[in-house]
Amino acid sequence: MGATNASAPGLRTPPDGAFAPDLTRWDAWSPQEVTERLDGVGVPWYVAAGWAIDLFLGGCHREHEDLEIAVPRARRDEVLAALPGFELFWAGEPPGMVTHCSAAEPEGCHQTWVRDPTTGSWRLDVFSEPSDGDTWICRRDPSIRMPYDRLIERTPDGIPYGRPEVMLLFKAKSGRVKDDEDFAAALPLLKEDRRAWLADALDLVHPGHPWLRSLQER
Repeated sequence: MGATNASAPGLRTPPDGAFAPDLTRWDAWSPQEVTERLDGVGVPWYVAAGWAIDLFLGGCHREHEDLEIAVPRARRDEVLAALPGFELFWAGEPPGMVTHCSAAEPEGCHQTWVRDPTTGSWRLDVFSEPSDGDTWICRRDPSIRMPYDRLIERTPDGIPYGRPEVMLLFKAKSGRVKDDEDFAAALPLLKEDRRAWLADALDLVHPGHPWLRSLQER
């Protein structure tokens, strides 16, 4: 999976082989670039998080410093194998650290960061999600499920992205300004069935969330 480069700029070496990344050192691929790199990979993957909202909106309503995609945990290795020459790190466990993938995966980890060893820049964040065959399972509440062929939508030029109501469910946890902005931008385009799904999911995962009022008013 590539050798650890402990001397790379912006990284320090804490104990046990973990790294504290320079969070500003992102040079993320675009959604189009990652789609080209994963062309031919027969795994149901999709662009996630803020970029997914922008792809749903049909443009770029804000800047993005990184790029996240989501894949079934059981088939993650198939996706990562399509990125030869890049370094792979377990991210987020312990918080604020990354650990080279030559080490055992930390318990509770669901992110793999992809790093360009020639520049020290992060290119991609891969979310690993539970699944059951062709069905996606929400890692925050396993009762929330959806077939991948419904979860994944595509732009006119073929970029796969997660349905906006599902992406907003995950964004609802943080309460960041950019998440509220993404919700406000997507809400006018969410049809009744999408709003109803998001309202029901928020009731399960984040009961009393402030977005619920806006969803119920429309």
